[in-house]
Amino acid sequence: MDIKEQIRAFLTSNFYVADQASLGNNVSLLDQGIIDSTGVLEVIFFIEENFGIKVEDNEMLPDNLDSIDRIADYVARKKG
Repeated sequence: MDIKEQIRAFLTSNFYVADQASLGNNVSLLDQGIIDSTGVLEVIFFIEENFGIKVEDNEMLPDNLDSIDRIADYVARKKG
């Protein structure tokens, strides 16, 4: 399973996603109400546990965590 598939599986099994087919890789998770501030923390714990990277405080930004694409890109950069 690639990074995006792992992220999608986590999101759809841990958060309410009304229409999983419409959850595109570039859809804003915050704007769509899929995750909130507590959900962001859950996503961070998921990233750290599953990909073995540490998310620093200054990296907890929508640019890194607000869509499947952004999370996957962030993980790829950190694992670099």
